[in-house]
Amino acid sequence: MGSNHAKDPFTGTRSLIDKDHPLYKEYFRKGTVAVIGGGSFGTTLANLVAENCSDVRMWVREEEQARNINATRTTKYIPGIPLNPKVHAYSGPERIFEGGVTAVIWALPAKVCREQAKALAKNFRGDEIVLHSTKGIEDGTLKTPCMILREELPCARVGVISGPNLADEISKGQPAATVVASKFDEVIRAGQILLTSKTFRIYGSNDVVGVEWAGTLKNIFAIAAGTLDALNLGWNSRSMLMTRGLAEMVRFGAAMGGDVSTFLGLAGVGDLFATCSSNLSRNYRVGIKLAQGQKVEQIVAELGSTAEGVRTARIVAQFAKKKGISMPITDGVVAMLDGSASAQDALRELMTRPPMFEEGIPD
Repeated sequence: MGSNHAKDPFTGTRSLIDKDHPLYKEYFRKGTVAVIGGGSFGTTLANLVAENCSDVRMWVREEEQARNINATRTTKYIPGIPLNPKVHAYSGPERIFEGGVTAVIWALPAKVCREQAKALAKNFRGDEIVLHSTKGIEDGTLKTPCMILREELPCARVGVISGPNLADEISKGQPAATVVASKFDEVIRAGQILLTSKTFRIYGSNDVVGVEWAGTLKNIFAIAAGTLDALNLGWNSRSMLMTRGLAEMVRFGAAMGGDVSTFLGLAGVGDLFATCSSNLSRNYRVGIKLAQGQKVEQIVAELGSTAEGVRTARIVAQFAKKKGISMPITDGVVAMLDGSASAQDALRELMTRPPMFEEGIPD
């Protein structure tokens, strides 16, 4: 395949053959994929990818964790679901990248994205396809994972996987779909080759900004949805929350440069529906416990995994206030997280706002 490679204008490395070349699919089918992160979604993606390539190496932080995964062929994050025989866990990044990989699935929390990218950058050649599944942003900069990975890794071809993707359901083979977004069509094509299965459908998009922000913002409203259920409120209340939450997502996402239509698709309203309606969502469970009077520190500790909405709500609310973007539900979620308002107080504040016209979808 070497004769079909050309110099990449961004990295100076040899690039993949053209996405439309008959051998493009075979390049990934016969290749090795690295999955960075062994949490629930990272493990689920590792199992999916293993159906479509020859070898999957999953990076976890602790050697004992890697040994347990390899010995039992299971992980605590998706209990009862066996790992594909092609998936093996390692704690040493050198072992993950040994001999080269064709693609990297990045499945780490947003708060460690830059730190880990810096630490692992030396292991990359530069011609790898990189797809992340992180639904969060960097504190202080509001940079998305695609921005961070492009800054810290020697790879130009970066994309995002995002949609209504509850790991527990996907791991059980229940039908689902996601969006792979990138400025590079070959990244989208690679995502489709590696992730498509009989029960998992992949849609493409070039709106990286919109897809990343949609996945990030919906976590805020999942927290709010959990509080409504804890208050034993019904479908009218949930429908109101999700609709007005979508309006906030569109306002903020459009202000950040996202395409409005993206928020009306799988990555936006689709993900919003899933995370606002299921106790499989970590952010939804945070909302339930907040309404029950638990402190956020205790909730996060009990979860044992990342609920991105806790960080995201505060970051987004602060930025929205600076830019004059109306985000009343987000403000209410922050008040609950900070302990300055109960769920009942936050709901009362929203319901007693001055009457207004319902704005349409911006052009």
